[in-house]
Amino acid sequence: MLASASFVALLSASPALAQDPEATQVDEIIVTGTLRGASTVQDAPINISAVGAAQIEEQGLGDLVELTRFVPGVFLVDQGSRNAARIVVRGLNADPIGESVGQGAGGTVATYLGEVPISIDLKLNDVERVEFLLGPQGTLYGAGTLGGAIRYIPVAPSFTERTLSIRGDAYGYSEGEGISTDFGATINLPISDTLAFRASVDLLDDQGFIDMPYLVREIGVSNANPDFSSPADVAANLAGAEDVNTEEVLSGRAAIRWSPNDRFDATLSYNYQNSDVGGRQVSGRRVTTFPAPVGEYDAIQRVAEPNERTSDLIALEAVIDLGFADLTSATGFQTFEEAGQRDQTDLLITLDYGYELFPGFTAFTLELEDNETLTQELRLTSKPDTGPFSWIVGGFYSKTDYSNSSSEFTPGFDQFAIDEFGASGPLRPDSLEYYSVGQGDFTETAVFGEVTWQFASGWQITGGARRYTYELNASSATDLPLFYTVFDGRDPDSIELDFQDSTDEEDGWLYKLNTSYEINPDLLVYGTISDGYRIGGANGAGACPPGLDPSGNSPTQIVCALPNEQTYSSEKTRNYEIGVKSQWWDRRLTLNGAAFFIDWQDPQVAAATVYGLQPIIKNADGAESVGFEVNFDAQLTDRFSLRGSYSYAKAELTDLTVNLVPRLDTSSPYDIVYDDGQPGDRLPGSPEYQASLYGDYEYPLANGLQLNFAYGISAFGDVLTRTGGRGGGITLDAFQLHNLSVRLSDPGADWSLTAYVDNVWDEFYETGARSNPDYNLIREDINGDPVYARNHFTNVGAPRVIGIRFTKAYGL
Repeated sequence: MLASASFVALLSASPALAQDPEATQVDEIIVTGTLRGASTVQDAPINISAVGAAQIEEQGLGDLVELTRFVPGVFLVDQGSRNAARIVVRGLNADPIGESVGQGAGGTVATYLGEVPISIDLKLNDVERVEFLLGPQGTLYGAGTLGGAIRYIPVAPSFTERTLSIRGDAYGYSEGEGISTDFGATINLPISDTLAFRASVDLLDDQGFIDMPYLVREIGVSNANPDFSSPADVAANLAGAEDVNTEEVLSGRAAIRWSPNDRFDATLSYNYQNSDVGGRQVSGRRVTTFPAPVGEYDAIQRVAEPNERTSDLIALEAVIDLGFADLTSATGFQTFEEAGQRDQTDLLITLDYGYELFPGFTAFTLELEDNETLTQELRLTSKPDTGPFSWIVGGFYSKTDYSNSSSEFTPGFDQFAIDEFGASGPLRPDSLEYYSVGQGDFTETAVFGEVTWQFASGWQITGGARRYTYELNASSATDLPLFYTVFDGRDPDSIELDFQDSTDEEDGWLYKLNTSYEINPDLLVYGTISDGYRIGGANGAGACPPGLDPSGNSPTQIVCALPNEQTYSSEKTRNYEIGVKSQWWDRRLTLNGAAFFIDWQDPQVAAATVYGLQPIIKNADGAESVGFEVNFDAQLTDRFSLRGSYSYAKAELTDLTVNLVPRLDTSSPYDIVYDDGQPGDRLPGSPEYQASLYGDYEYPLANGLQLNFAYGISAFGDVLTRTGGRGGGITLDAFQLHNLSVRLSDPGADWSLTAYVDNVWDEFYETGARSNPDYNLIREDINGDPVYARNHFTNVGAPRVIGIRFTKAYGL
């Protein structure tokens, strides 16, 4: 807030704004995130920001990672296309960063497509705007929100415009060889005055820039650790691959809208996205124990690591005018499938079970996931301007059925165990060394609502509440097929699963209190206290036998979960916030700011069981985040506009949390132990500060065409990879990204051509990390030759990108 006031004082003395009578007002984006009809960002009495279609097109923003670089308070941990980006709002993250996978549900954030909650990271195609609501929104939306909500608002089918638009993009990386492309088209067809159809399709073909120079030629036969001083030995065992982090994405949406009268409007849509990724976007340059050269954009895994995700969503959204109120119904059915392969060698050779003794040892996993989610949300919203009171009441239902499996393969190790360890059982033809499977369902229901009282001119107060329940049923099992086949003589194709069931259920209340006062039409202040939550879950670890000492003292070695470790409960936040929204100099400058304090109760964190240190999720005792956000948008002259943002968040533990931070025991370097998280430990995953600045200059040409010169800067402070930076965690360096573009357009003909450079200075920057340098151990195989562990790597951002993109719209 102090920075906001200082900036106002600085600009108030600027003669450029005061002396240019031709300067136009700042464009205002209409939002619907408050669910009380359309309003501008400035009129909404909560912390809401939006990025419109024009800005998305001008800056070439393709996904949330690129978009949120210019949104204060929101940070995405960019882990490349293979791993879903983790959304961190106001520092609310307690887990190590670097290996988040899955759908990209956002975790602490609820993500909506229109009125339907989704759990995928969408490409920004045919989107009217993206809205960001910071702070819990559980009394306003059906999906529970711990830190905020993100809404993709797609362009609705039009009854009056028959149009076709095409778009294309071709670009290359400074560290890659190929030319990447992204092409798409959108068509809008009015069928009648009351029926319209709209469809869009986009195809991204990204050629990548990460090399894998040390792939084994034949898994289980080739030596992943040859004599690196002998080119012949290296060539006989290893083969390189270039630009492995390719990405092919087919995405599309088809929607039909029916509005027979002004009291009924319904849209049925089908949304599809398939992403096929060739490998991780990581660097192994920090593996200093590795004896061969490793570049900044080299991954040093031993096997290819492709991944494929497919998601589709069928949604039916309807708004019915009941006279006294509007009824909104949103039904969604979403499916998600994922299949991925990854190198598992490092984990196994670190466990000290003898895998590293096999000279040809390389392990890999096949991971499968399949989810189905049905959601139904109903909201009844009072009509605006019908008196001093307005209200919203709603109900929400969601059920997800899921199944997943992980298959771990160690080709050749069965024969090695027979030859060297004295095993007498048969060989395992499928080389399946470990198999785990989980399945279950969780159901969430909620009723929620808000009441607003406009008790004085320009002054309102809003109270809200949410009653929620959820129920979880989970079942999981594991097996060691190769071990039991080779050492115990079990059938060579057998898999024996002893399923362990677990359940969890919870109900509770959340509340919200908000007030705002419009001092004048250009100045609004507000304050909010709101609660948020995220449901709990099951860890899937096997239960300990009855009567086991909960302190961890057992006469025998055992891996199991105590009763309080089998499931984890929901986590809650209470957000305290004050903010100001203002416009100055005839609305040529918009300046907004907010300060917040978040009390995080029972945060869900990565931890370990007392017995066996099996990875689980548990509830810590508490954490907090405090900070502020400022953003401005200025039309400095009729041709020159400038917008920027700055946010600061200090997030840290407030209580002792046992078994939180993993590290290698220095007295026994192959044992993993867990240290306690201490009060005051900074949380990982987001920078303390982030800032952005974007300027655009319009230059009209004599022939009616227009040139736009744009330059954008986004800056991020250092990020911890583990809580407190302890346990071998590292601190990722702060970095800045500079983007430059020149755009030629013909507003009358609806076309544009843009040449651009992203990451102008070709800065190398890291965004996440797996493990830490302590885990890069050197072992020995049975011949006494070195075996190099490669546990630690970092996620990296894209190098310099040079490209050209175009758009063209046609009237049909």
